[in-house]
Amino acid sequence: MAALNVLIIGPGYAGKRYINAFQSLEGEFRATEFNYAYVAVSKKDLPFTYYSNIEQALKQHLPDVIVVAVSDGNHAEVLFQLEGYSGFIICEKPLVNSADDLHRIRQALVNTLGFCMDMVERYSEATDYLKNYIRDNSLTLLRANFIWGKDRIHDHRTTCGVPSEIIHSLDLVEWVAGINEHLELDAAIGTESNFSISGDNILDSVSVTARLGEALITGYSSFTNIIRQRTLDFIFSSPEKELVYARLTFDTPEWDNDHLRLWKHTKQGDELIQAFTTSFDESEQALKTIQKLRKQVREVIHYLLNNLPPEHAFADLDTSLRLQRLLNTIEHKVRRIGPANYVLKDERELFTEDGSLEQLG
Repeated sequence: MAALNVLIIGPGYAGKRYINAFQSLEGEFRATEFNYAYVAVSKKDLPFTYYSNIEQALKQHLPDVIVVAVSDGNHAEVLFQLEGYSGFIICEKPLVNSADDLHRIRQALVNTLGFCMDMVERYSEATDYLKNYIRDNSLTLLRANFIWGKDRIHDHRTTCGVPSEIIHSLDLVEWVAGINEHLELDAAIGTESNFSISGDNILDSVSVTARLGEALITGYSSFTNIIRQRTLDFIFSSPEKELVYARLTFDTPEWDNDHLRLWKHTKQGDELIQAFTTSFDESEQALKTIQKLRKQVREVIHYLLNNLPPEHAFADLDTSLRLQRLLNTIEHKVRRIGPANYVLKDERELFTEDGSLEQLG
């Protein structure tokens, strides 16, 4: 029987989602024995081997795949400790922070078998449909706008701020409509505040203008949005010189409930091309919020065990570094206002993993 050794570095909210995703897929790979271990500052209530440091875990567990799920401010420190590792790495987003040395990151990971940053919305059926429709119908993007936000004011986790949120929408615009083009930032304006335990002047919201080839892109992303709001609007031109409209909506009203509406305007009204919502009514309750993550993990497992190329191209190291450079440019160019104050009591109130998914997702 083959074996797949999985190491989770940081078994918090994100790390446990990955554990659930791997375990839920074991039945599809019955000829493989899955062995789990984790690295954390202290031992957790998990039935797996615990390591207090990465060096020991690498030597003793011999992981085939490592999930880096620590807080984003600690990604670089972990990735540097994985220098020379020759297995597969899945990394939570963003890759690192704006102050981290990207050249050193690339050098540290040069020997990896594969790399995948967690751009989970790539794995939505709604995303798939629109991406394929654009290709099959030779559409050209003219205009796109996104809103991508949620409320993390009471979150107990550290964060680099809104770059960790806006990365999803930036990646999606390129993934869906970019073909071989990449985003070029024009301008950015943002707000900083003490919403996070990470500091009193953390960038919590940002509005950007950019170009994707000839297309104009605008967007707003925030960690102090009063609701979870994840939409991308597109206007395309067709070879017949007609306008085609599309809206993608993610995780509404629940995680992994995604929506696509695709249409044309006519003199007689809207001509609907496609409209659907992803749903998982037959899924176990525990798996309903990790459907896209399970697709990602399944493709990683197939890549490792069967040498199968992924159906959805991995957000590999080159892609992750490029997206990080774009985030760094936003942070460096943004005009800031603030700081806003969200801590009104003597002590900050925090929500933990036992709290609301709306807060922690």
